[in-house]
Amino acid sequence: MTLVLVACPQGLRGDLTKWLMEVSPGVYVGNVSARIREYLWERVCELCKEGRVVLTYSSTGEQRLKVTVFNQTWEPVDYDGLTLMRRPKQKKFESTRKTGWSAARNMYRARQPSWAKRYQEGGNDVE
Repeated sequence: MTLVLVACPQGLRGDLTKWLMEVSPGVYVGNVSARIREYLWERVCELCKEGRVVLTYSSTGEQRLKVTVFNQTWEPVDYDGLTLMRRPKQKKFESTRKTGWSAARNMYRARQPSWAKRYQEGGNDVE
């Protein structure tokens, strides 16, 4: 069994070390029974309200593992007997920038004489 915690209370991390070994900050591994695994999952979901949790454990089937998530953006989806993790679509970035010339450039153009404006616009004819 592997349990990954993100943004969970410190007290929960210490509590999990009674049953599991912490191999990296927030990553716990261990070999526990199904009853203890379910107890730990309920306890983690209860105490980790704002954080994210991923639980993987061995089971029967082609992949020989199950994935359970809590407050996670990626969700496990069964696809022809295989568990795949579905990521949400990325939102398209909508720019709030205005199009066109800046106010500084418009002021610069307004201060120039009329013959310079025509010359910059591509009209090489100077009166």
